[in-house]
Formats: sequence, C-alpha cells, structure tokens
Amino acid sequence: MCVEPTTALMIMSVASAGMQYQATNAQQKAQQTAQNRQNELARQNAIQRYAAEGLKIRQLTSQSAQKGFEASKKTKSAISSYAVQAGDAGGLMLSGSTDALMRDFYRVDGNYKSSLTENLKLNESQFRRNLEAIQFGQESQSTYVTPPNPELNFATQALNVANTYYTLEYNKDKAGLQTNSQKRNQFPKNLD
Repeated sequence: MCVEPTTALMIMSVASAGMQYQATNAQQKAQQTAQNRQNELARQNAIQRYAAEGLKIRQLTSQSAQKGFEASKKTKSAISSYAVQAGDAGGLMLSGSTDALMRDFYRVDGNYKSSLTENLKLNESQFRRNLEAIQFGQESQSTYVTPPNPELNFATQALNVANTYYTLEYNKDKAGLQTNSQKRNQFPKNLD
C-alpha cells in the first residue's frame, strides 16, 4: 500500500505538533520553576537583610544606652568628688560659684544625653527607611510567576496542523490537482 505524499506530510505534521506540544509544556514548567526560585532567592535575601538591619539597630540602641549610663556615672562621680572636696574645704558647698559649677555639670550631662537621644532617633529613622528599601528591593527582584498553559499549547498545535492541511489543499488546488474534498465529492455518497 502506497501512502499519498500529502498524507505523509500530514502524519509528520501531527507528530511534529505532538512533540512541539510536549516541548512547550516542559519549557513552561521549567520557566515557572525558575521564576519560583527567583522569588525564593529575593525573599531569602530580604529576610537576611531585615535580620542584619534589626541587629544593627539593636546594637546602636544598646551602645547609646551604655554611653548614657557611662556619662551619668561620670557626672555623679564628678559631683560627689567635688562635694566631698568642697565639704572638706570648710563649707564652700553653699556658695554661688559652687551652685554654678553644679549646674554646669548637670547641663553638660543633659546636653550629652540629649545628643545621644537625637542620634538614636536619626538612626531609628534611617532604620525604617532601610526596611522600606529592603521591601522595595525584594519586590524589584521578584518576578511574576507564569503557570504552564497546556490548553493553549494544545490549541496552538491543533491550529498549526489545520494550517498545514489547508495550505496543502490550497497548493493542490492552485497546481490544478484534485483536493481531498474534490475527491470525496467525486463518488456518490449513498447508492440506495
């Protein structure tokens, strides 16, 4: 039995469409896997950066509190030392210059603590901006996940097969050969 060349071309077209369908589905699944991996990497990167920023602000807060504590200790030590020396000197503790010196100790201590508080506020503000930047960075590193669409792939391949068939029929007609529909219409359908 001999197979007509156009039939053989159609068989090859259907086989090719089947292989193309499988390849396209596999490619779309691989692309989805890569997109999911990219999003996971972006998420992990953001988590790591959040943790680093959190540690940094905790260290800065602790450092600021420690500096404030050390400054208070120093001020209290200086005031105690001065009070003891003034008391030993015969009651100078009550004089106006002594009060001015004590106010100066407290003023310097207050200014230093205020400076520490302002610096901590600036660091906290920067911390919030850094968290927003991390969030934006994760969003910019993430990608839209496209799921595979086997229905569309099947329809595309079916249309490719149909296009091949009708192109062959058109070329036959154009060359003056009988098309499949003309061959079918040549014989009577029902002889009853």
